[in-house]
Amino acid sequence: MEVNQLIDSYHTGRRSFAGVNLSKTDMNGIDLSDADLSGANLSEASLYGANLSSAKLNGADLNGTKLYRATLVRANFSGADLGEADLSEANLSDAKLYGVNLYKAILSKAKLPRAKLTGANMGKTNLNRADLSEAILRDARLFGANLNEAFLQRADLSRASLNGANINKAMLSEVDLSFASLYGASLCDADLSEADLTGANLQGSDLTRVNFYKANLSKSKLADAVTEGMRTQEANLTGIIWS
Repeated sequence: MEVNQLIDSYHTGRRSFAGVNLSKTDMNGIDLSDADLSGANLSEASLYGANLSSAKLNGADLNGTKLYRATLVRANFSGADLGEADLSEANLSDAKLYGVNLYKAILSKAKLPRAKLTGANMGKTNLNRADLSEAILRDARLFGANLNEAFLQRADLSRASLNGANINKAMLSEVDLSFASLYGASLCDADLSEADLTGANLQGSDLTRVNFYKANLSKSKLADAVTEGMRTQEANLTGIIWS
């Protein structure tokens, strides 16, 4: 299907475009809100500023797709491939991204409040200054990810893997990191006040000047962690493993 055919069909009321092949096409600024693009091939397509609110993109191929500043509110990307896609400054509020592949994707300054990212592959993803407040990231893989200055207040990262991640200056107050792995991660100047880190693995991590005010660090592993200037006022330090 050609892009102009897609636009004409959409304007006549059609919403089902499942499995369509639009790889490497130019669709900048297009409005496909509520469209069904499940299983579609949109790899390396250009969708700058596009509106895909409430669209179904589950299982779609969006590898290398350009979605800069796209509106993707409540869209369903579950099981989709967004590897190396550019989603910088995109709005993914309340989006469903269960099990999505975002390996090496760019989400700098993206809006993802309340997004569902359970089991997502976000290895080496760029989330610099992204808003992930109240997002669900249970069992997500964020190894080597860049979360510098990201906003994750009240997010659920339980059992997530953040090994080697850059989480410097991030806002993580009231976050759930219970049983998460942050081996070798850098959290310099991060705010983890009132966070739950029960059983978390922080071995070899850099916790310089981290704020753990009222945080729960019970049974967490801190062997070889850098703790200079770490603040633990009123924190629960019961059963911490230091070696």
